[in-house]
Amino acid sequence: MSECIFCRIARGEIPAGIVYQDDDMLAFKDINPRARVHVLVIPRLHVASLEDIDESHDSLMARIMRRLPQIAREQGLETGFRTIINTGSGGGQEVFHLHVHLLGGGRLPGFG
Repeated sequence: MSECIFCRIARGEIPAGIVYQDDDMLAFKDINPRARVHVLVIPRLHVASLEDIDESHDSLMARIMRRLPQIAREQGLETGFRTIINTGSGGGQEVFHLHVHLLGGGRLPGFG
Protein backbone atom coordinates (compact mmCIF):
# COMPACT_ATOMS: atom_id res chain seq x y z
CA MET A 1 0.00 0.00 0.00
CA SER A 2 2.66 2.50 -1.05
CA GLU A 3 0.08 5.26 -1.62
CA CYS A 4 -1.62 4.90 1.78
CA ILE A 5 -1.16 8.25 3.54
CA PHE A 6 -0.52 6.61 6.91
CA CYS A 7 2.04 4.23 5.39
CA ARG A 8 3.77 7.25 3.86
CA ILE A 9 3.77 9.01 7.25
CA ALA A 10 5.18 5.86 8.89
CA ARG A 11 7.97 5.76 6.28
CA GLY A 12 8.80 9.42 6.93
CA GLU A 13 7.72 10.57 3.46
CA ILE A 14 5.10 12.96 4.86
CA PRO A 15 5.88 15.09 7.92
CA ALA A 16 3.73 14.58 11.00
CA GLY A 17 3.73 15.77 14.59
CA ILE A 18 5.13 12.52 15.92
CA VAL A 19 4.71 12.03 19.68
CA TYR A 20 5.81 8.38 19.89
CA GLN A 21 7.38 5.79 17.61
CA ASP A 22 9.00 2.41 17.78
CA ASP A 23 9.59 -0.47 15.37
CA ASP A 24 5.92 -1.50 15.38
CA MET A 25 3.85 1.67 15.76
CA LEU A 26 3.71 5.40 15.37
CA ALA A 27 1.66 8.05 17.18
CA PHE A 28 1.17 11.52 15.75
CA LYS A 29 -1.07 14.55 16.22
CA ASP A 30 -4.25 14.59 14.15
CA ILE A 31 -4.22 17.45 11.61
CA ASN A 32 -7.93 18.05 12.27
CA PRO A 33 -8.15 17.67 16.07
CA ARG A 34 -11.53 17.08 17.71
CA ALA A 35 -10.16 17.64 21.22
CA ARG A 36 -7.32 19.54 22.88
CA VAL A 37 -5.31 16.32 22.60
CA HIS A 38 -6.06 14.23 19.51
CA VAL A 39 -3.41 11.69 18.59
CA LEU A 40 -3.60 8.90 16.01
CA VAL A 41 -1.83 5.65 16.84
CA ILE A 42 -1.11 3.39 13.88
CA PRO A 43 0.73 0.14 13.29
CA ARG A 44 3.62 0.51 10.85
CA LEU A 45 2.31 -2.64 9.18
CA HIS A 46 -0.49 -1.79 6.76
CA VAL A 47 -3.73 -3.31 8.00
CA ALA A 48 -6.76 -1.69 6.39
CA SER A 49 -9.17 -1.89 9.33
CA LEU A 50 -10.06 -3.68 12.53
CA GLU A 51 -12.03 -6.16 10.41
CA ASP A 52 -8.77 -7.26 8.79
CA ILE A 53 -6.86 -8.32 11.89
CA ASP A 54 -6.33 -11.98 12.65
CA GLU A 55 -4.31 -14.09 15.09
CA SER A 56 -1.06 -12.98 13.46
CA HIS A 57 -1.76 -9.44 14.71
CA ASP A 58 -2.42 -10.37 18.36
CA SER A 59 0.96 -9.26 19.67
CA LEU A 60 0.92 -6.03 17.68
CA MET A 61 -2.58 -5.11 18.85
CA ALA A 62 -1.69 -5.88 22.46
CA ARG A 63 1.41 -3.66 22.22
CA ILE A 64 -0.66 -0.80 20.79
CA MET A 65 -3.31 -1.12 23.50
CA ARG A 66 -0.71 -1.25 26.27
CA ARG A 67 1.11 1.79 24.86
CA LEU A 68 -2.01 4.02 24.71
CA PRO A 69 -2.04 4.94 28.44
CA GLN A 70 1.64 5.88 28.31
CA ILE A 71 1.10 8.11 25.27
CA ALA A 72 -1.92 9.68 26.99
CA ARG A 73 0.12 10.47 30.12
CA GLU A 74 2.93 11.93 28.01
CA GLN A 75 0.33 14.21 26.39
CA GLY A 76 -0.78 15.45 29.80
CA LEU A 77 -3.96 13.39 30.07
CA GLU A 78 -3.71 12.56 33.76
CA THR A 79 -7.46 12.19 34.50
CA GLY A 80 -8.45 9.97 31.57
CA PHE A 81 -8.83 9.76 27.84
CA ARG A 82 -11.03 8.30 25.13
CA THR A 83 -10.02 5.85 22.41
CA ILE A 84 -11.96 5.31 19.21
CA ILE A 85 -11.41 2.88 16.35
CA ASN A 86 -13.65 3.65 13.38
CA THR A 87 -14.10 0.52 11.27
CA GLY A 88 -15.28 0.57 7.67
CA SER A 89 -17.02 3.39 5.85
CA GLY A 90 -20.24 2.70 7.78
CA GLY A 91 -18.30 3.15 11.02
CA GLY A 92 -16.84 6.49 9.97
CA GLN A 93 -13.41 5.26 8.85
CA GLU A 94 -11.93 7.69 6.32
CA VAL A 95 -8.33 6.47 6.03
CA PHE A 96 -8.17 2.74 5.42
CA HIS A 97 -5.15 2.01 7.57
CA LEU A 98 -6.06 0.80 11.06
CA HIS A 99 -5.71 3.63 13.57
CA VAL A 100 -6.74 4.44 17.10
CA HIS A 101 -7.90 7.95 17.95
CA LEU A 102 -6.66 8.96 21.39
CA LEU A 103 -8.58 12.01 22.63
CA GLY A 104 -8.69 14.03 25.81
CA GLY A 105 -8.14 17.30 27.57
CA GLY A 106 -11.34 19.06 28.51
CA ARG A 107 -14.92 18.05 27.92
CA LEU A 108 -15.37 15.52 25.13
CA PRO A 109 -18.61 15.35 23.18
CA GLY A 110 -20.92 12.52 24.17
CA PHE A 111 -22.52 9.91 22.03
CA GLY A 112 -26.12 10.50 21.11
